[in-house]
Amino acid sequence: MNSKPNIVLSSQDYDRLDSLLASISETAFPGKAALQAELDRAEVLDPEQIPPTVVTMNSTVRFVMDSTGESFCMTLVYPKDSTGQADKVSILAPVGSALLGLSVGDQIEWPRPGGGVIRVRIDEILYQPESAGDFHR
Repeated sequence: MNSKPNIVLSSQDYDRLDSLLASISETAFPGKAALQAELDRAEVLDPEQIPPTVVTMNSTVRFVMDSTGESFCMTLVYPKDSTGQADKVSILAPVGSALLGLSVGDQIEWPRPGGGVIRVRIDEILYQPESAGDFHR
């Protein structure tokens, strides 16, 4: 995947993530510069303007593996909410940073346990706080 897809962030997610990044060191989070670059290139909108097809913080997303058609769901969460559950991925994980701001139909490469990558497509947003009117989260 040579070009990065456009990403959209809510101003609320942007502000919270910007504060989070300011509070941690590069040594504590080696992906800090990459996530900051994603924030810097994002189109930032008011939460009420976020399309319902965009992955925002606390969104639950259904993915489909291109090679097998198998689907799975994950929720993108802040580090404090990452409890080690298989269905949650922290924004500080490489995959979490890659998901933020993508839209239904976008594809990303996902690290495979034991090495290699698989390509997955965002198939559906099962829950998005902005669409649900959950602006207090």
